[in-house]
Amino acid sequence: MDKVYKTALEMCRYMKGDVNRINHFTKVHGYAKMIGECEGLDSRELEILEVAAYTHDIGIKLSEQKYGSSSGYYQQIEGPAEAEKLLKPLGFDDELIDRVKYLISRHHKYSNIDGADCQILIEADFIVNVFEDNISDETIIDIYNKIFKTETGKAIMRNLYPVCEGAEG
Repeated sequence: MDKVYKTALEMCRYMKGDVNRINHFTKVHGYAKMIGECEGLDSRELEILEVAAYTHDIGIKLSEQKYGSSSGYYQQIEGPAEAEKLLKPLGFDDELIDRVKYLISRHHKYSNIDGADCQILIEADFIVNVFEDNISDETIIDIYNKIFKTETGKAIMRNLYPVCEGAEG
């Protein structure tokens, strides 16, 4: 079994019993992988993106324990170290782990997006969050216009939410 899928299984173990969060990261992974492949990421970039997609919210548990909050701010603080603890034993190299930690620390920051992997992770997370959080049409259009940059991410949003058709502006 490859290390990406071992990451998925370890994240399921880490989030044991939390069906909503396990479903969330598996959906984010699916969209991230789809967007990454369609946008032409190479195999190394895709591996980093997939591992980051599975682990992007790893900081939630510790944030809730330490701060009583699952806010993105706290996730980005607590997530990188938790991810390193999970990824090191799986045999990932330091360069990959460092990039994944960086992506985790940035996935709720929407300016100065550094790299296609970061852009795609943010888009995939938004695709899933829009549905899970029952976002209004007006907010969906705003997110579409402000966040989405990849052609694949935009197409997915237009297909899921026809309100985005012609919304670019």
